[in-house]
Amino acid sequence: MNGEDADETTRLMADAVTEGVEDDRTSRDRRPHRENIESNENADADDRREEFDQDEGRGRQRNQGREPRVRDVSPHDSEMDEEEMLKYGAKSVMMLIVPVSTCMLVVVATIASVTYYTRKEGTYLVYTPFHEEGDISQARKAGEAIANAFIVIGVVLVLTIVLVLLYKFRCYCVISGWLVLSSLMLLFFFGYIYFQEVLKVYNVAMDYFTLSLIIWNFGVVGMICIHWKGPLRLQQAYLILVSALMALVFIKFLPDWTTWAILAAISLYDLCAVLCPKGPLKILVQTAQERDEPLFPSLIYSSTMMWSIGMADRDNSADSRARPASAARVNSEDEEELLESVEGNGPTNEAAENAIRALGTHDEERDPQNEPEPDDEEEEKGVKLGLGDFIFYSVLVGKASSYKDWNTTIACFVAILIGLCLTLLLLAIYRKALPALPISITFGLIFNFATTELVKPFMDSLSSQQAFI
Repeated sequence: MNGEDADETTRLMADAVTEGVEDDRTSRDRRPHRENIESNENADADDRREEFDQDEGRGRQRNQGREPRVRDVSPHDSEMDEEEMLKYGAKSVMMLIVPVSTCMLVVVATIASVTYYTRKEGTYLVYTPFHEEGDISQARKAGEAIANAFIVIGVVLVLTIVLVLLYKFRCYCVISGWLVLSSLMLLFFFGYIYFQEVLKVYNVAMDYFTLSLIIWNFGVVGMICIHWKGPLRLQQAYLILVSALMALVFIKFLPDWTTWAILAAISLYDLCAVLCPKGPLKILVQTAQERDEPLFPSLIYSSTMMWSIGMADRDNSADSRARPASAARVNSEDEEELLESVEGNGPTNEAAENAIRALGTHDEERDPQNEPEPDDEEEEKGVKLGLGDFIFYSVLVGKASSYKDWNTTIACFVAILIGLCLTLLLLAIYRKALPALPISITFGLIFNFATTELVKPFMDSLSSQQAFI
């Protein structure tokens, strides 16, 4: 038994030693295989890193010197833009037709009711030395009218050049004083004459103290609204009244033929002054645009607020408008870079970081809590028309109504509105400052003389024969 036990023990020990040797040999065989796998994985990682760097370099070379592509606007967006433009165009037309019509109606109503402005008393403006009086031929009247028109246009040209030079050299105090004195004379002196004649026509008794109080309040409120601040409607009403008063002064103190000659000449002057490269009005508008300053509120009728809010606020608003645009531009550039990298083997680290940073900035800017509140006094963009256009439109219609022919008056009224609509159409096409007098005044003159010489005799003959159409 003891021998057998000893043999069994010896056999078990030999088997254990044999298994240990085999395990040790197997572990030694596995160690080189694992080292080979790890070395292969490291080599693959190095190859991917090199390919990644090469792709990044190729992406940078592709983006270098390339301008960002502009996205194509969908047809729906273009249709919306066209619809908004049409709406804005129709709105702008109505914003000008209503005040122009109001100014012309005020002048026509005054001419029809107050005889003071149609009664010739031998007093004329100093700029019209030829008065067309006496028994003279029509050829001489035409010559004197043309001479007066040249003199008036020369005076207007000189005064416009002086105004442009003062504005060019920033003599704002002189310009403000000049405009304030003109507004004072119109609102107080000519306003007093207008109220006095209206009271006489309607036989209204009023003492001088009450009349002086009314004129004082009328003039002071007008000066504040025109040259400082005031409600928009009140400011527009005063500008219309000032234009009507000036038109009545021209109708009163200009000879008959001279009035028509001045209307034709002023339309040609307006065409040259606005469209010529060295035209005074074009230089004035360009200088105001370069300085980012509004033109004088006492010379321009605006459908929105005319006063400005100061340079600091304007700069801040410009920066706030520029930031979203720059963010959008960054987003488009980053998106372009991502798209191009996707076309390759994957996005680069720089492109991904820029995209994440741009998205975070865009989300912060879109946060309503970070957006500043809009300023109530910010100047809005709207339709603007010079008061000179109001004045000469009203002069044409008022002069036509002074002949007591309603056919001619209505024809001139409609012709001016048609010309104004055509001018606004050209403004929407060319997108720059255009003269508002040439088309309207040309149509008005044609309709006036055509109605006076053709339609009126025809209507009189039908009326005498009691024939109705």
